Amino acid sequence: MATQIPISTVIVRTAVEADIPALTEFIKPFVDERKLLPRTFDEFTDLLPNFFVAEREGRIVGCAALEIYSWKLAEIRSLAVAPETQGLGIGRKLVQACLDRAHEHKILEVMAITSSDAFFQSCGFDYTLPGEKRALFIQTRDL
Repeated sequence: MATQIPISTVIVRTAVEADIPALTEFIKPFVDERKLLPRTFDEFTDLLPNFFVAEREGRIVGCAALEIYSWKLAEIRSLAVAPETQGLGIGRKLVQACLDRAHEHKILEVMAITSSDAFFQSCGFDYTLPGEKRALFIQTRDL
């Protein structure tokens, strides 16, 4: 069960370079569970302008990044919320920060590759692209 903390005590802000060690440690359990891909220092650095952290009392309780591929497409990546604070709206605040950044950059579409379909659907995501288009993927590491 999630700790009952007021969501107003959680601050979402853009990450800074000094956050990278704490972010590396924060996502480690999610990487170990194969829920997130590991991130190198260089990847964190590249994503910093669009990487967000959720903090409560100076402690990271969530993170998410918006990776911008072009003016047409960006992806929400590395979304994670501390297990003891899940279900309190922190993930939703992080997704909104990413969507706001996409809107600032006039990005046409934002995608999420996830195992938490229901969460992203509750944030307004859907399985289809406009019209009858679909996104298809192939994992080349297995070819």
